[in-house]
Amino acid sequence: MSFLQVNAISHVYLTKTEAKEAISNLSFSIEEGEFVSLIGPSGCGKSTLLSIISGLLTPTEGKVIVEGKNSNQPGKSMGYMLQQDYLFPWKTIKENCLLGLKLTNRLTKDTIERTLKLLDQMGLYDVRHAYPDQLSGGMRQRVALVRTLATGPDLLLLDEPFSALDYQTKLKLEDLVFSTLKEHNKSALLVTHDIGEAIAMSDRVILLSPRPGKIARTFHIPAHLRELLPFDARNDPKFAEHFQVIWKELDSLEQSPT
Repeated sequence: MSFLQVNAISHVYLTKTEAKEAISNLSFSIEEGEFVSLIGPSGCGKSTLLSIISGLLTPTEGKVIVEGKNSNQPGKSMGYMLQQDYLFPWKTIKENCLLGLKLTNRLTKDTIERTLKLLDQMGLYDVRHAYPDQLSGGMRQRVALVRTLATGPDLLLLDEPFSALDYQTKLKLEDLVFSTLKEHNKSALLVTHDIGEAIAMSDRVILLSPRPGKIARTFHIPAHLRELLPFDARNDPKFAEHFQVIWKELDSLEQSPT
């Protein structure tokens, strides 16, 4: 059985004057340790879908199954990393990273040691007593990743976590996140507008149609690219070929009348 199953999800937003369908009959699955990216035109329901999978939003129709169980509320097996780091400015880096464990009553000597080890792996151990405003944007995102991983989630939901960073920092963090998830055999679902990022980091790329979001096409990334770090994948001769194929499909969807 797949680690995550999204079964016939549809979602409608209701306003005073109309009903807007954001997602329509959307189904796919993710295997344990698999990295999948969602791309598509703006407004196609990518972030809405992440909110539904996390349990923060109840779909109008359909269901999400995680490890064989219905997911009707935010699960302990999920971690959510957003574009903004949302670190508490009055708490130290260490305190920010331990917050999730504290809120879920899992703050123990072992979990604290594991979190400090993650900080060390991310090159942040020396700034554990610093405050967020003393760190660069890239360092803050690394802290956000540690905070997300500290609770031991099996599935990471990544909503454009690198889009606010400068390009050099973004490339470095792509490699760091990719290698960290592979090392810990975590499954991940990334929402991004960056086709190159999707190809470089993913096993599969799912292209959604304009609103209401449906699966327009699924692209399977070749094994030799999947084995490379994202930076190296971007420099592979085959990378541009796959980029062009996906870009043309996306451009065609954006040009189509809705």
